[in-house]
Amino acid sequence: MAKIGMIGAGSWGTALTYRLSENGHEVDVWSIDASEVDMINHDHEQKIKLPGTILKESVKASTDLASVMSDKDLLVLAVPSPFTRSTAAKMAPYVRYGQLIVSVAKGIEESTLETLSQVISDEIPQSNVAVLSGPTHAEEVGKGIPTTIVAGASDEKTAKYVQDIFMNEVFRVYTSPDMLGMQIGAALKNVIALGAGIADGLGYGDNTKAALITRGIHEIECLGVKMGGKMETFMGLSGIGDLIVTCASMHSRNRRAGILIGQGKSYEEAMAEVKQVVEGVYSAKAAVELGKKYGVELPIIQEVSEILFDGKSAKDGMKDLMLREKKDEIPTLEWTK
Repeated sequence: MAKIGMIGAGSWGTALTYRLSENGHEVDVWSIDASEVDMINHDHEQKIKLPGTILKESVKASTDLASVMSDKDLLVLAVPSPFTRSTAAKMAPYVRYGQLIVSVAKGIEESTLETLSQVISDEIPQSNVAVLSGPTHAEEVGKGIPTTIVAGASDEKTAKYVQDIFMNEVFRVYTSPDMLGMQIGAALKNVIALGAGIADGLGYGDNTKAALITRGIHEIECLGVKMGGKMETFMGLSGIGDLIVTCASMHSRNRRAGILIGQGKSYEEAMAEVKQVVEGVYSAKAAVELGKKYGVELPIIQEVSEILFDGKSAKDGMKDLMLREKKDEIPTLEWTK
């Protein structure tokens, strides 16, 4: 049994708390929101963000960050990506040298263009940071629906330890040394999923969805490899797997927000209606800037960003994607005639 501190009590943090406690681990939960703490302690359920997932009575929640982090084998940082740096800064005074922190949010920091593991390392240099990513809707994990995910770390021992902590008969965990590629895939798929939702909101069909997924993973892979990620990662669970589920499922807050934007709402109105952080909105500008920095064309991501922030209509964005200059699908393939 491990002692685990869950930093964040949203839908994903709650689903992972459920999964870890079912594995027999002792889990304490931190939230900045006293009402969430009261809800977990008294009702044993996150009724707002993950209704129906009942936590064990042994799970205790607190607004006292120091107490939740004290004497833990593992810390899981599960706050939404825009709050990763500020939360990590609060955590830093209580983190011992070599403390394992598993980052489970998905995003790129707009101001620095850093991955979330890099953000955590900036604020908590004494920590050992790992990541957990894959096609994992909290709603399904909280119901015990079979799910696969990837534990990434800079060393094999850490990755296998995380694998052992999380894995069971309904939650299969693979390992990977490519933390960078995993995090690029995790962040950029949210932007592509916004585009898939926008297409749904416009009333387009399966052909459009397939095109956005296929060309979307191409954009993610081109940028990710240029940044130092491994091509194989983008063909795996934290790449194409996560992209498929986020573009196709109504559990996806990014797709749901995109649908509303495609129907004519602003991203602010869409996020207010979804009532959760839509991480693709926060990663879109960063993704565009990364494309410029590394000299990689990202047409889908560029159009999504212009729709979100520049007042471009969704219909014009789709038209401009369709009428881009003519290209070969795979330029490296050679003609025989």
